[in-house]
Amino acid sequence: MPTVLIIHEVEDADRWLKSPKREEVFGPAGYTVRTFVDPNDPHTVGLIVEGPGLEKLQEMLQTDELQEAARYDGVRFDTVRMLGER
Repeated sequence: MPTVLIIHEVEDADRWLKSPKREEVFGPAGYTVRTFVDPNDPHTVGLIVEGPGLEKLQEMLQTDELQEAARYDGVRFDTVRMLGER
């Protein structure tokens, strides 16, 4: 099961943490998500995402559903970085 770390900035970390959108999008696709917030910069957050495949995850990241969920969560798209486990 591949593990990916996704780091990005958000408008409001509290809103991002409380959002149901991650589970609504990732859960049905078979992914689990753990959330993190930088203690020195509350606008910088991270996710550890584990699931059925990296290729499927990369495809999901391009879908309208995920893009809309990210906008709802206040994600700053130009800051998104994804790191794959090796």
